[in-house]
Amino acid sequence: MARAALASLLPEVTYFTCRARTGWDQAARCGRRQPVGSARGDRRLRPLGEGRIPAVVSHGRAATMALLLRFVLLCGVADFTRGLSITTPEQMIEKAKGETAYLPCKFTLGPEDQGPLDIEWLLSPADNQKVDQVIILYSGDKIYDDYYQDLKGRVHFTSNDLKSGDASINVTNLQLSDIGTYQCKVKKAPGVGNKKIQLTVLVKPSGTRCYIDGSEEIGNDFKLKCEPKEGSLPLRYEWQKLSDSQKLPASWLPEMTSSVISVKNASAEYSGTYSCTVRNRVGSDQCLLHLDVVPPSNRAGTVAGAVIGTLLALVLIALIVFCCHKKRREEKYEKEVHHDIREDVPPPKSRTSTARSYIGSNHSSLGSMSPSNMEGYSKTQYNQVPSEDLERAAQSPTLPPAKFKYTYETDDTTAV
Repeated sequence: MARAALASLLPEVTYFTCRARTGWDQAARCGRRQPVGSARGDRRLRPLGEGRIPAVVSHGRAATMALLLRFVLLCGVADFTRGLSITTPEQMIEKAKGETAYLPCKFTLGPEDQGPLDIEWLLSPADNQKVDQVIILYSGDKIYDDYYQDLKGRVHFTSNDLKSGDASINVTNLQLSDIGTYQCKVKKAPGVGNKKIQLTVLVKPSGTRCYIDGSEEIGNDFKLKCEPKEGSLPLRYEWQKLSDSQKLPASWLPEMTSSVISVKNASAEYSGTYSCTVRNRVGSDQCLLHLDVVPPSNRAGTVAGAVIGTLLALVLIALIVFCCHKKRREEKYEKEVHHDIREDVPPPKSRTSTARSYIGSNHSSLGSMSPSNMEGYSKTQYNQVPSEDLERAAQSPTLPPAKFKYTYETDDTTAV
């Protein structure tokens, strides 16, 4: 319908453009005539504007502008009614890690778009070496959101009725790996449309720590430092004094927006509580620092005390080592003496067998001797036997008491 209207207007626009270029009094050159007749019905043709050039000249330009305006409006209508169109503009979105990103994609359909509705979201990762990944799909009145493992369970359509013209999605619990270009594709034959959205994930400053690097004594130089554990660049710093006069030294002013403040020739006036705030485009974090500038301490006494303490510690360690070594040597010596067996000394004889051998030898010696010297010899030999061995031999159950039988004759008398 819109195209037919444009076709009907095209000859009019062409004719008036020709007349404006050749002159309003040369209308015949543009090849268009209109019927002219009298009251009697004369239908002769005469050039347009003949006999009424002043009227055409006065109103021709206004008519031309009106036709041009109609042409432009009809072109807009034709473009609007040509079919499927995504109305969401391309844009860039920045979000913090852990937050939810809303990626809009709204579309309109034309009367000729009668095919099945298909919606597809793709991700082009920031690493160009990776291919585009389908992260969620709507086709055949079903939703498929398990194509991309890294976003599984974290990407959802925002609308329950996608046919209403809203294909927007939410990406929850954002991670740094989610950075990239997201593309929304909508197809309903014969119409097709797509839009791209650039998503950037930033990290909020967190875990910020304030501390003093140096000795906070009067006259010393030290530094006040403010360091966040994590946070996407660029980072902005802001120092403030929260206690006392809340007036910062003039020499600190150039460094009040940096992470480090260099303190020169410190004085007691610098004491107080300070805060450091770290910011980036998605968040902020803060830490506190208490500065107490004190008079210098007795360094000589401190050094002497440190030296003496070190020496005492070394002496104590040496004493412990010596004691342990000595004890270990004694234990080793006792163990060696306990298990020592001398190879050059024969094993001791059994006292029982010694006593038996001694008695047996005496027995044989006595039996072979004459009765004349028996008495003196017997006394001498028995006196040489150790009493201890004899007592033990007498107590042994395996040795019966020795019996001696001697026969000798003296003056015709036999004695047993």
